[in-house]
Amino acid sequence: MASLWFWIVAAMVATYVVLDGFDLGAGAIYLMAAKTTEERRKVLRAIGPVWDGNEVWLLAAGGTLYFAFPQLYAASFSGFYLPLMMVLWLLMLRAIGIEFRAHVESHVWQGFFDVIFSVSSILLAVFLGAALGNVVRGVPLDSTGYFFEPLWTDFKLSKEVGVLDWYTVLIGVMALVTLAAHGSYYVALKTDGDLGRRARGLALICWPLQFFLTFSSLVATYFIRPDIMTNYSQHPIGIVAPVVVVGSLAAMLWANPKGKEKVAFVASSLYIAFMLVGAAFALYPVVLPARDHTYDLTIYNTAAANHGLKVGLAWWTLGAVLAITYFVFLYRMFRGKVQLGKGHY
Repeated sequence: MASLWFWIVAAMVATYVVLDGFDLGAGAIYLMAAKTTEERRKVLRAIGPVWDGNEVWLLAAGGTLYFAFPQLYAASFSGFYLPLMMVLWLLMLRAIGIEFRAHVESHVWQGFFDVIFSVSSILLAVFLGAALGNVVRGVPLDSTGYFFEPLWTDFKLSKEVGVLDWYTVLIGVMALVTLAAHGSYYVALKTDGDLGRRARGLALICWPLQFFLTFSSLVATYFIRPDIMTNYSQHPIGIVAPVVVVGSLAAMLWANPKGKEKVAFVASSLYIAFMLVGAAFALYPVVLPARDHTYDLTIYNTAAANHGLKVGLAWWTLGAVLAITYFVFLYRMFRGKVQLGKGHY
């Protein structure tokens, strides 16, 4: 049961990153792609009906983590207290930027909230990437099962690591470029005219950076954690993840210049999902590695009681069916190109 819940949590995190990723990416390219008030309204209308719903997956993943792996939840939320508070503030600032802009007529204040929305989206992408980098790199857990990390120390991979070092910053930059491309494909899919062309152009600029950072991050990961390849050598099915990642990169490069926005967006979604699946596959059964592997948190020493996990699976399944039904309905309601008119955005 613990293994099943590990993959459930991994799938929920991947779903959140794919769905809210295009919101964050749209925010990251917002000031570059959208030049006029009408174009900025189009971007906001493209993500407006779904952005807050997408963030529900983050809350659901956190709640599932708390239920299935309470020791992991306690250790990670206490150790990452400072960056989690920063992420919370950035989420609020991003919401303020989106919502307040729609309620003011002043061009000065609209410009101010545009900057708030875009900058908070960029920083969120970087911090979420850095969080993944921390999980892969390992944290300074001790025999108590807890840890504390400052925001940064000397940016080296020493015993006294911080949330930000050269490796986690690399992963954060890769996340920013990846989500900027993801958001560009989504904006191109949902809009037309000059805005759509600029979005496709930005995605084309992101592709070589994404390609370089993808393979640089894989080399860096192997450099700092050679054991990351153990599961891949023992279970050949794991090769599916890197194959899909490489294939999706090729599909994005082929589809974007041809104006096949939907193909490019689906390929970007697969890239993100299988990068995360590949990371989870490499770590399993570890859920939070320690710098000293003696203190690793695994599915075996952090999971809730087996009976509770079995009972919870029935209720989680019901909730998942309802959530998926709602999201299918929501995305079908707002499919197609966005049109400006009277409305909130």
